[in-house]
Amino acid sequence: MNVRNTLLSSVAVLGVLLGATAASAQQSSGPGDTQVITADARSGLSAGYDNAGQAAVGMALQSHTPHAPGFGTSETMFSPPKTDEERAAMRAAAEGNRSFSALGMANSDMAVSDGKLFVGNFNGFNAYDITGETPRLVMSVVCPGGQGDVSVHGNLLFMSVEENRGRIDCGTGGNEGDVSAERFRGVRIFDISDLSNPRQIAAVQTCRGSHTHTQVPDPSDRNVLYIYGQGTSSVRKTGELDICTDGEPDENPETALFSIDVIKVPLDHPERAELVNRPRIFADATTGRVAGLWRGGRAGLASQDTAQTNQCHDITVYPAIGLAGGACSGNGILLDITNPEEPRRTSDIFDPDMAYWHSATFNNAGDKVVFTDEWGGGTSPRCRAEDPATWGANMIATIADRTLTARSFHKLPSAQGATENCVAHNGNIIPVPGRDLMVQSWYQGGVSVMDFTDPMKPVEIAYFDRGPLSAERMYVGGSWSAYWFNGRVYSSEIARGLDVLKLLPSDQLSAAEIAAAEAVVAEEINPQTQMKIEWTDSPDVAASYVDQLARTDAIADGVETRVRAVIEGWRSGSADKRAARRLSTELATAPEGATDATKARMAALSALLGRLAA
Repeated sequence: MNVRNTLLSSVAVLGVLLGATAASAQQSSGPGDTQVITADARSGLSAGYDNAGQAAVGMALQSHTPHAPGFGTSETMFSPPKTDEERAAMRAAAEGNRSFSALGMANSDMAVSDGKLFVGNFNGFNAYDITGETPRLVMSVVCPGGQGDVSVHGNLLFMSVEENRGRIDCGTGGNEGDVSAERFRGVRIFDISDLSNPRQIAAVQTCRGSHTHTQVPDPSDRNVLYIYGQGTSSVRKTGELDICTDGEPDENPETALFSIDVIKVPLDHPERAELVNRPRIFADATTGRVAGLWRGGRAGLASQDTAQTNQCHDITVYPAIGLAGGACSGNGILLDITNPEEPRRTSDIFDPDMAYWHSATFNNAGDKVVFTDEWGGGTSPRCRAEDPATWGANMIATIADRTLTARSFHKLPSAQGATENCVAHNGNIIPVPGRDLMVQSWYQGGVSVMDFTDPMKPVEIAYFDRGPLSAERMYVGGSWSAYWFNGRVYSSEIARGLDVLKLLPSDQLSAAEIAAAEAVVAEEINPQTQMKIEWTDSPDVAASYVDQLARTDAIADGVETRVRAVIEGWRSGSADKRAARRLSTELATAPEGATDATKARMAALSALLGRLAA
């Protein structure tokens, strides 16, 4: 355990001493068991905006960059109202201000392209050069409208807009009335070929705005890119956009609810981007009833209020397998996207412990998916010791024959305080060969790395956390998204700015595994458009498999010694090919009773040594 600058209160110290376990990897439970959330070094860290206490295991903060000028300070933080008087005051402030937004300058989602990190914000977006040790601000665009999620394709940047204050011209003055010709809610497209002069070249209006969006490449036409827009806000007035009407589908078959938006972008003329479909992906497969999935509410006396499935919050597509994972308010779904313009649901699951299906992340093999549950909407403390371990957690599901099966839950295994908004949120996979690792944000619960190689027993192997923004009152903050981008973890802090973290070797993750992950580099990364990872043969990739087999006592000591000798020779430029060939043969057959993970690692190592020997 590596604890950095931990500043604990006396009460918290007592709690840690009484409740913390010594294990650095904290395992959650499969079905039938209950994960125990206990205090650890993260519980009770001292509060502060720029001097909060910190704790970390298996990772370290490499740099912190404050908000870009004009995109948030300690004075712009939002604290949800707690009393009737505070709620009335907030309503009064909103009614008297055309450009009001509670989270007006919060950081949101990110993407990477050509050595630049693009960070969305409710007030616009920023770009940082990340080729050096510390991010360097190279572009700021003020364009309010929340929530500002961004993605990048070549010289095009796409941005989600959902709030009523959004204007077509990116103006900061907001809009008057329920109907305005100046209002914009949907997906903006910017030309960013010149970072000193970014230009909005298209703005596709949608009925519920765009809370998030997803890029979907056309498998048959490289000149076409589709954008799935996920709107979660209210339906705008027909007088403002004539394709929009509200209501339940039994009364209004044309309702703008119960669908996603499909936008077609011709890449040679992106200014001609247009809405081409609003598929009814929640329809009953037998009857065709539009509202065919979960109707919302409680599933039983012991369950919580759950959302109605009339929207998707997030969709992650995996073009290599032709599937998308949809986190769609009341259900998790799988979509066949082989025809991106007509996505088709192949499977759906419901669970009474999931209040709001928020996001989805595939493993690299495409046979598992992690769904997150944003219980409380991200503005509430949901990681306290008394909160249910299966609410506000990750659900790990497996995929077979394009069908989902729920397997287990995993929640941040650290009890957090009452002034820390905390629940499962955005993340992506860390490309370690032989394992399924996911780094993700938990708002003020910090950044955590989960190993879900065994879908029945996911386990945390690393984390980084700060203390709350305030010890007296909850302000919305913490990590919005935490993503592995080309060797480092980037975390967009809602209230504080941008963090860069690096992984450190531990008994849960070896130096070779980290090196193998760091060697995977992509020119462009949009986390909601997941790409297949292929590892180049290297000593670090081979050593990763050996380390994993040794960690689980799945390789005989003598064989391990011989394989490591071959790897060391390879590193020094003189690999023993004859020994590699023998070991390849020995490792080709896994022992009886071996786990699936062991079989996969032995097969991969055997194949790699076989190629080395050739």
